[in-house]
Amino acid sequence: MPSVNRLLHPSEAAKRLGVSAKALRLYEQRGLVEPGRTEAGWRAYGQEEMDRAAEIVALRALGLSLAQVKRVLEGDSQGLEPTLAAHQAALEAQLRQLARTVEKVRGLRSDLMQGRAPTVDELMNLQAPLREVRVAFELPWPWGGELFELRDIRSLNYIIGPLGSGKTRLAHSLAEALPNAAMLALERLEDDGVTAAKSRMDSDPILKSRVDEAISWLVEDGANSSDALVVLLAGLEADGPDALVVDMIEQGLDHATQEALIAWLRRRGANARPLFMLTRSCAILDLSAVGPDETIILCPANHSPPMQVAPYPGAPGYEAVATCLASPEVRARTAGVVAWRPSSGRLQSLTP
Repeated sequence: MPSVNRLLHPSEAAKRLGVSAKALRLYEQRGLVEPGRTEAGWRAYGQEEMDRAAEIVALRALGLSLAQVKRVLEGDSQGLEPTLAAHQAALEAQLRQLARTVEKVRGLRSDLMQGRAPTVDELMNLQAPLREVRVAFELPWPWGGELFELRDIRSLNYIIGPLGSGKTRLAHSLAEALPNAAMLALERLEDDGVTAAKSRMDSDPILKSRVDEAISWLVEDGANSSDALVVLLAGLEADGPDALVVDMIEQGLDHATQEALIAWLRRRGANARPLFMLTRSCAILDLSAVGPDETIILCPANHSPPMQVAPYPGAPGYEAVATCLASPEVRARTAGVVAWRPSSGRLQSLTP
């Protein structure tokens, strides 16, 4: 960690560490780091606190839960084997991809020596990710059939918009247009959906093992196990689909579980199968924590075509995204509430 010659405000400390201020507060709440205090009582990070926080960030990057991080920092390495095995597998996958890229470069150099220049597409393919997915389709109602295209699909994709903006229709259209994609609709939370998910896990020991392992990680990170979480994980961990679209991923999950869930999803890495999530929760879509492998898709209120939004203030659409987000507590309190606006005639009759 670079030396710190003065006390840092939490937001500045978070920026240097490459995490959100919310993450730093969570580390503090879990007893992993204890920031100093200024004379006025404000939190402040000096060299010692920054070194400790950097260790936490590095361990989190390996895929450790906060509970595992705490044990490692206390000198207990029990339970590290599965995490290190997963990290090794990810590194080996990267090596295989690099080997394929090296072969491409070797072939292009050979062609050059024989007088054949590489095409632009061949050069671009040298930078292509392991999983390259593109999709294009005509937008359904309430749009007017405009072409919607995503050329760079990331591992985590958020779909957001106000009520009536068409975001659910966009999600269904994506599920239909993406190659071998599946949709996890809100029906997953009904009794039949819960029963079906549990039955599927009972008949598939591998899936059940994955779900159990995920729940263990999430609970250690502060989540609360529930049918809603189990059903969601059963869909996320199932083999088969090359992409998943989830309607209101936060539905039925409390604040702590949502925060643990998004941390768990991020640890999958950039090469994970694409996940599209409808959300209006600021615990799921924390604009200060959106990473390079994540995309925000906004469905504007005026039914103009959906647009990608950069996660920084001042970017086109940023304020619209921010106004759509609410805390999990507010989302739970207003679930199912539809805004009502009187007709123009009613408005006139109320005017003195």
